[in-house]
Amino acid sequence: MITQYLSAADPATPAIAAALIRQGQLVAIPTETVYGLGANGLDEAAVAKIFQAKGRPQDNPLILHICGPEQIEDFCHHIPQKAYTLAEAFWPGPLTMVLPARDVVPRRTTGGLDTVAVRCPDNAVTREIIRLAGVPIAAPSANLSGKPSTTTADHVRHDHDGNIAAVVDGGPCRVGVESTIVDLTEDRPRLLRPGGITPEQLTAVLGDLVIDRAVTAQIDKDAVVKAPGMKYRHYAPAEPVVIVSGSREKAAAYIRAHFTPGDRVLCFREELPLYEGCAPLAYGWEADVESLSAGLFAALRELDDPAIGQVYARCPVGGGVAYAVQNRLKKAAAFHIVDAEAEA
Repeated sequence: MITQYLSAADPATPAIAAALIRQGQLVAIPTETVYGLGANGLDEAAVAKIFQAKGRPQDNPLILHICGPEQIEDFCHHIPQKAYTLAEAFWPGPLTMVLPARDVVPRRTTGGLDTVAVRCPDNAVTREIIRLAGVPIAAPSANLSGKPSTTTADHVRHDHDGNIAAVVDGGPCRVGVESTIVDLTEDRPRLLRPGGITPEQLTAVLGDLVIDRAVTAQIDKDAVVKAPGMKYRHYAPAEPVVIVSGSREKAAAYIRAHFTPGDRVLCFREELPLYEGCAPLAYGWEADVESLSAGLFAALRELDDPAIGQVYARCPVGGGVAYAVQNRLKKAAAFHIVDAEAEA
């Protein structure tokens, strides 16, 4: 298969991409979060191609991308008012809601569940593709399953060139981590995955929010989950990753004491002088959490090299967008964290 590379700046691109979606093909689409591997979310055969292309476990649900809140009722039922309140506050944007699924949504799309995840992406070209296709687009991140997510068209090319019909190049993704996911099927809203919409923002709108255990710890591989990214080791380069927490000085001392040739350090740009000679790679500024969010996956992809022995990673602390960066790094490290303060 020859993969077409389409520019988001070309007025003809939405119609070309939409036609491919209607034909049951896979098209990588840009969003504000990451690039998604898109297919007609109502076509089981097309959705099956997503799982095959990614090597994705069949019980890992997909997200339906729609044009706006007016389409929620087409694919969901028993929709609480909270869903429309959240949509008014954060759509288009990096927020996904889990709601009861209508029968029109195939169980292959929902991971076998009676719930479905829906969101409206903050990308005008992708929303136009959805509109012209006339169907919701199921689109997990376009990386190979378990690997760091794709935030540029070149990342998608690396993983899928020759295996999918087209890639729509919309430039680097602004947010850089996958969407926030909130489950609205229970009495209390539950955060299943942090992202660009922060827990603080959600609580301000909802007045209440439960944090699911999968956000802060590894859960059992046999657990039934309602959203992507909750159960399996995700976002990880080929080599082991260990997060080193603590002050800059204590963390640097620990890493230098354990560093061996072939290892790498993933750190904040402010910390680069502390790791001279340790092959450091900065993924953003600690003082600018949005830069860490935008740069994380590109850095993890650069470190995806079997020749590397181990990656020592520095992780931001606190709430807001830092909470999402923490989640992705902890998933990449399979929650392997060393407290440099305790080790000193």
